[in-house]
Amino acid sequence: MIDRRTLIRHGGAATAGALAMSAVAPTTAAAAATGHGTRKAQHPYPAGHTNPMGAATPTDPTSGVTRTVLQRHPSPAKGWDTVQTLVEIPRGKESGRHSHPGVEVGYIVRGDVLMVFDDGHVLRLRTGDPFFIPSGAVHNARNVGTVTTMMLSTYVVDETKPLVTTYERGPTESRP
Repeated sequence: MIDRRTLIRHGGAATAGALAMSAVAPTTAAAAATGHGTRKAQHPYPAGHTNPMGAATPTDPTSGVTRTVLQRHPSPAKGWDTVQTLVEIPRGKESGRHSHPGVEVGYIVRGDVLMVFDDGHVLRLRTGDPFFIPSGAVHNARNVGTVTTMMLSTYVVDETKPLVTTYERGPTESRP
């Protein structure tokens, strides 16, 4: 049996990276007309992140973070959507405390992340690691590596709620 780290070390990372990059190719006119293809998330991060492609601000720990919606489809379960995104977190930055109205199943395409949960749990995730975040769990992904982290996340979420709900910093939370 080959574990995921062995697969990544021997060519899987190149394949995963190529798949992720091909998924964010520019939207064609046909894709735009059908509502499929690459588009920005309808519910971006907090105020001040209206231009996520801009330069990162040194004093804002979440600046420069992007979430690109790759696809959105109705789930087989009535009232739910399946959404797939590519999240990019620049070196030294973080997603900010947030939650989702459904589960998140993800994969670290590139980078090193500390996934910090409000309940005190902390996950150290590296290139090739999968992760699961329960519905409503407040969490923050901090890039602790040397490159821009890329995470591929798939959500099954309540279609009536925003994909992301953000929260202010906790009183004891320190900046990275």
